[in-house]
Amino acid sequence: MKKKYFIVAILFWTVQYSYSQEIKSDSLRRENIILDSLFLAETEEPKPNEKPKVLHAEPLYIDLIRDLGARKGEKEWNIGMGMTDKRGFDEFEALIEYEWAVIDRLGLEIELPATFFSKTNQLSSNIEKPSNRLESLKLASQWSFLVSEKAKTTLALGYLHEFKLADLNKWGEENLYKGNIFNPFLVAAKRWGRNFHTLVYTGPKITNEFEGKKEARYDINTSFHYMLSGTRNFIGVEINQEIQSGKLTTVLRPQMRVGFAENFLIGIVSGIPINRETSGLSTFLRIIYEPGH
Repeated sequence: MKKKYFIVAILFWTVQYSYSQEIKSDSLRRENIILDSLFLAETEEPKPNEKPKVLHAEPLYIDLIRDLGARKGEKEWNIGMGMTDKRGFDEFEALIEYEWAVIDRLGLEIELPATFFSKTNQLSSNIEKPSNRLESLKLASQWSFLVSEKAKTTLALGYLHEFKLADLNKWGEENLYKGNIFNPFLVAAKRWGRNFHTLVYTGPKITNEFEGKKEARYDINTSFHYMLSGTRNFIGVEINQEIQSGKLTTVLRPQMRVGFAENFLIGIVSGIPINRETSGLSTFLRIIYEPGH
């Protein structure tokens, strides 16, 4: 008889526990919906004299010039640092950039990227370690020409121009300004529901050095992100593809972004090349600060 009571008690406790967990799950789901609604409303709903805006997750490695649908006065500082295994030497990259919206939906950017190289014991005698360099002065603009609140979609056109600079060890020996890189691009982004984001950033990149290489390639950068409810934090993957001379190279970049304050975020990216002839794994860190946010 005691055994029957014990079994009944266990069954009753199991049913009660399952019911309480279901209530907690429903409560958490409702809380997430409320948080998402408040966060999206805060970001997207325009104040008087402002244009509508759709929230999109921005990739961390090949980032945008400014938020899609940017509003006048928005601004942002970025500092980036990364390392790539180049099969015989390590490549260290660093950048500092400032981006701002001069008017609604038009963003501008200025960036200074630098690259440094460190020799490893695996460097073959027939491979020369590249020279350290301040890569270029980058100037860019981006115009969001379509913002659809109903479709949660934004389309933008942009142009990035790089003024190529000479290697650091040749400053004073040759012309500092050595060529140009022309890069028009198109951005298409869509949010699916409240949390899932997709984005495509694509366009040709034409390099024309005055006394050196002249080449053209086509870039296709695709990203998929899941943004955590009620926050600007996300996890996702960026797929960087490059077509040059009929050859496709692809790098997968799993990534995450974490907000430590309302105007301070950190993005962490790892790089996994599909074609490993010349490059190995890589890492990249982006520090994002939005003054006045």
